Parts: sequence; C-alpha cells; structure tokens
Amino acid sequence: MKKIKYILTFCAAIAFLSSCQDVIDLPTETGETQLVVDGWLTNEAGNQTIKLSKSASYFDNSVAKPALGATVVVADDQGKVYSFTDTKGDGNYVWKPKTAQEILGRIGGKYTLNIKFDGEEYKSISAINRVPKIDSLAYEYRKPTVTPTDAPTEGYLAEFYARDFSGPGDCYWIRYGRNNKVWNKAQDLELAYDAAFSPGAPTDGFLFIRPLRQSITPNNGTELYAEKDTIKVQLYSITEEAFFFLSQIRQESSNQGLFATPPNNIVGNIINTKTGGKKALGFFGSSAISRFQTVIDPKKARPSTK
Repeated sequence: MKKIKYILTFCAAIAFLSSCQDVIDLPTETGETQLVVDGWLTNEAGNQTIKLSKSASYFDNSVAKPALGATVVVADDQGKVYSFTDTKGDGNYVWKPKTAQEILGRIGGKYTLNIKFDGEEYKSISAINRVPKIDSLAYEYRKPTVTPTDAPTEGYLAEFYARDFSGPGDCYWIRYGRNNKVWNKAQDLELAYDAAFSPGAPTDGFLFIRPLRQSITPNNGTELYAEKDTIKVQLYSITEEAFFFLSQIRQESSNQGLFATPPNNIVGNIINTKTGGKKALGFFGSSAISRFQTVIDPKKARPSTK
C-alpha cells in the first residue's frame, strides 16, 4: 500500500508541474539593417550579375528584401568600366555585353567593385586566377556499403582528372551536377588548395588528390550515378581570400550537434570607404572556369576496384 501511495503521489506531482506552463516572450534586439553583397564574376561570355539585398533579424524567416536604388560599377586594371543596372527592381544588378564577343572577365585581370547605397560607399577587389584544364572524367561500377534512403543501391562512382599548376597558392572551387541538377548547398562545397584540402600539403603541381577527384560523387561517394546520366564538372579558380571565405560557410553549415561550437559571423570582403561608416556583409569574387561533362556508358566504365 505504501508503494502504491508513493506512485500516486509522484504522478499527481508530475501532472501538477506539467500543467503549470507559462509562455515567456523574451525581448530581443533587432540589429541595424546592413547591405548584403553577392557578386561573382567569371571569364565566360554572357551577362554578369551582382545581387544586393538587405540583412534581416535572426528570427525573420521571410525572403531577403532587395537593396534598390544602388549605383554599382566594376573597373578593371586596364581602365575599363562596367556599369551594372537593376532593370527589374529585384536587387539583381546586371551587366550585359554589347556584342557576343565582349567578355568582362579575363585570366590575370583585377577587378574593383564600387557600390553607392543609402548614403554609403563600399569597395571590394578581386582577381581572376588561372585554372587548369579538366583532362577527363572516369567512372566505375559500385555497390555502396552505406546508402542514403533516396539514393540508388548500385551505380557508378565518378572522378575527374586535373593537374594543379606549379607554384604554391592556387585555390579552386569544385562544382558538379547530374543531368539538370546541381549540388550547390553549403554542405556540398568542395574546395582545393594546391590539389589538396588545405595549405601546406606537398601536392603543388600534382594531380588533385583522389578524395577531391571523387568528390563529384555526392554524399561521400554513396549517391551513385546511373546509366545514361550526364555528369557535369566545373573547376573554378578562386583567390586565397575566397577559399577561406567559402571554408567558413562550409564549416558553419555543419556546425551542429552535441559538440557544436558557438556560431561565428562569416567575414566577407566588402569595405566601407568611410571610416566609421555602416558595415556591409557578403563577398565579391571572380573566377576562370574549366568545364567537362560526359554521359555514363557501361561499356566505357573502368573495372571495379571494390
């Protein structure tokens, strides 16, 4: 009887405590709105776009508001000036070539971005570095040992082949896709420094290391390609500054779980020209691009190594 009485008393206490729930709204400060810059120039033909938006408070899940009425100009190291205009009023400032042969970006060129917005003037500088040619794409038939629920249980593991230039400090952004899908989320970022993962590796001038070559097969090589899939690989040359910026994005995107560290602000390269002026967020970068694609043909697959 004493045991039953104890259990009933304990249950009553739990019921009482669970019924006493008050919602407490904690006041949070809303920081000042800042300009956010998302600009990336390339050496390929066609339009070039620099997107401007306004920052929002941490708990605001609405679509970012465009920054309208800005003056956006890019000047290169040869004295050429390119004006970017927002004709649609959506915050996308676009430069359009006057002829099919006119290309903004060139390998070896340096580019200065100037933005005037809301009484402030901002500046950023980038360069288009050399990019190696992707020599080939190879693939072999595999049955993965671990398979995501939405991935095929068997298929083809792909890898690309390219060689880093001699001379330290070459950085790259590896982008890839299957048919019309492109893996472009933060956790999909694949970066290389002198053909390896980070500075200091003895890989300068070598073929990209194998884990990087096989990084074009998503989800750590478990989301395999299928017969007749088109594999697309793009190798972007990036500055060392861009390498560390993108590394920050990748690190913060995976910063979760029991041992997560406090989140950090991602440091960009947009500078206010006025001392003490309002700060801006985002990044201005530029790249030369090397492309390669192929269609999976079982007859051309390499013998499986597993």
